[in-house]
Amino acid sequence: MPVIIVTGASRGIGACIADIVLGDKESSIVAVARSEDALRNLKIKYGEERVATVQGDLADEVVVKQVVELCIGKFGRIDSIVANAGILEPVQRVELADIKEWKHLFDVNFFSIVSLVAQSIPYLKESKGNVIMVSSGASTKGYYGWGAYAASKAAVNQFAIQLTSEEPEISAVAIAPGVVDTQMQVEIRDKFGADMTKEAHKRFTDLKRNQELLDPSVPARIYANIALRGIDKEINGKYLRYNDQLLDKYTK
Repeated sequence: MPVIIVTGASRGIGACIADIVLGDKESSIVAVARSEDALRNLKIKYGEERVATVQGDLADEVVVKQVVELCIGKFGRIDSIVANAGILEPVQRVELADIKEWKHLFDVNFFSIVSLVAQSIPYLKESKGNVIMVSSGASTKGYYGWGAYAASKAAVNQFAIQLTSEEPEISAVAIAPGVVDTQMQVEIRDKFGADMTKEAHKRFTDLKRNQELLDPSVPARIYANIALRGIDKEINGKYLRYNDQLLDKYTK
């Protein structure tokens, strides 16, 4: 009976991951999000015997500790962590960097993952478990104004390498989900455009207008299947895009 921690589980990719994981009637999850209503609905839909929830900001160490303690206290094990929670703001040129905002982004996008994994290592070693991290294509290329976000996702990629080099009994992978039709895309189109080049902003508005954004269920199925089935040796420690051939087996 796999037990999986899913962060950012209230909407978008995270909500789809939770639904797909719980579609396997043998699985249980600890769902983490800032939205209490969405977490409550998960419990109603799938039952409290299979769903435990933590409402809070993962940038808070107290919340991270609560997640691990609840998972072990209720289910007795941790088989996989899907680290999906993340934010894009601040979107700003490096010249105008608000370091306090950059640090907050790193607390959410990177250090919360480090903390969650570090506290879970004894249990992941026991289960020979998996850490699946949601990365971004921005981690390997430059996007005007996205310095904080891109750097945090590059750190996530490196963390997958570091974790597998230190903990041979634990597997890890960082996967970029593609350009997905989520709330983050709404914010890119409606909120952050003034801090991006016209060309970069147009790319995202065109993707929406041309109906070329991915449905969240597409990458979510990959993340969920890896969490349920485990990370193969051929992808362990790597950064991959969602459509990499090495991930084909996880799309069904």
